[in-house]
Amino acid sequence: MRIDPSCNRWMFQGGVAAALALAATGVCAQSDAQVYESAIAEAARLCPGHSKERTTPGVRAVPVGALRVLAQRSYILCPDRRLDAATPAVWYGAAGVFAWNPDAKGAAKLIAAKVDAMTRKEEFPAQTLVWKADGSPVTGATVPMFERRPLPAGASY
Repeated sequence: MRIDPSCNRWMFQGGVAAALALAATGVCAQSDAQVYESAIAEAARLCPGHSKERTTPGVRAVPVGALRVLAQRSYILCPDRRLDAATPAVWYGAAGVFAWNPDAKGAAKLIAAKVDAMTRKEEFPAQTLVWKADGSPVTGATVPMFERRPLPAGASY
């Protein structure tokens, strides 16, 4: 049986193209540390209550896989000191924001658990969800509305 040389050239070129495509996807993938830093940078850009001291512990409490899902959906994590200790964690569905009170004991751990659970199920309801400090849902609670950090003049989201 004779193999056509043009077929070999085609298979070689296809193999090179496939190898380059795989290499390119590896280059684009962020390391775990980069995923955390990107989430913190997004919080700095969009969250009015951001400070490195308040944001970092909450973001770092979230599993990196969950942060990757949030990044794919353009959802963010924001510290919000306006939330009280009785209801320290909120999902603002319309805004795509998870917020927690960084001063409330256990709030960072609570929001991390809620983020992890919601990203595993890929269920992000459009309504606002509020949780008590013990993790149970609250109905009828009043929480401050989420408002993005004001943009500097000439900037855009």
